[in-house]
Amino acid sequence: MRFLLYNIRYAAGVGKRFHLPVPYSGYLKRTNGNLTQIIDFVREVNPDIIGLLEVDSGSYRAEKSNQAEAIANGIKQYHVYQSKYPSDSLAQKVPVVNKQGNAILTSQRIVSHRFHYFNNGIKRLVIELELKNFNIFLVHLSLKFRHRQYQLQELHQMIKNLDKPVLVAGDFNVLWGDQELQLFLAATGLSSANGEGRPSHPSRAPRRQLDFIFHSPGIKVTSFCIPQVKLSDHAPLICDFEIRPTL
Repeated sequence: MRFLLYNIRYAAGVGKRFHLPVPYSGYLKRTNGNLTQIIDFVREVNPDIIGLLEVDSGSYRAEKSNQAEAIANGIKQYHVYQSKYPSDSLAQKVPVVNKQGNAILTSQRIVSHRFHYFNNGIKRLVIELELKNFNIFLVHLSLKFRHRQYQLQELHQMIKNLDKPVLVAGDFNVLWGDQELQLFLAATGLSSANGEGRPSHPSRAPRRQLDFIFHSPGIKVTSFCIPQVKLSDHAPLICDFEIRPTL
């Protein structure tokens, strides 16, 4: 089975054009041209499951369309999407920002899904998806160190009593380095699919490991790669895996 994790940056693109006429102005430009390239890339990878971060659900820049739905339709998969911000967040009152979220796409039958929100941070969303043989949690952690530590504690509580194998993936924003994750991994028993610690950010010349795919012992990773794709500021992660037979 193949899992693709990709922070697509709302399909806003990269390079000089993103920063013209002023730095980061690309966040406010129309993005559907870039989205078409992302759909073509995803179709080429042919994943069974996709974790998408930084998705526009229908602001003017996405021409009122949900990017997760557009990608799902382009590759004939199911999808679940949710805003990154809880309903009582001030971010929900800001145009464009209130259309920002994350999504999971899959060709597999979805048993159930839940949306959790951490108690700390601005970006609080956790998407939990249950499939037949395993569960997936998709996260995008806070930019603040203290908030990330609280969020990791809550994430541990969500997954510690699961009966099925689990994948936990997302942009963990560990700006101080992956040592931030040591206690979380020790407590959960999860391992990184990226055993060599290869970086994925920024995509033009990766030097930081912000994006992670973690798995429980019931999942065996058979291959892992980070393609040199520059459609976003993050490079995508591709993980092939299989579920270990139960004894």
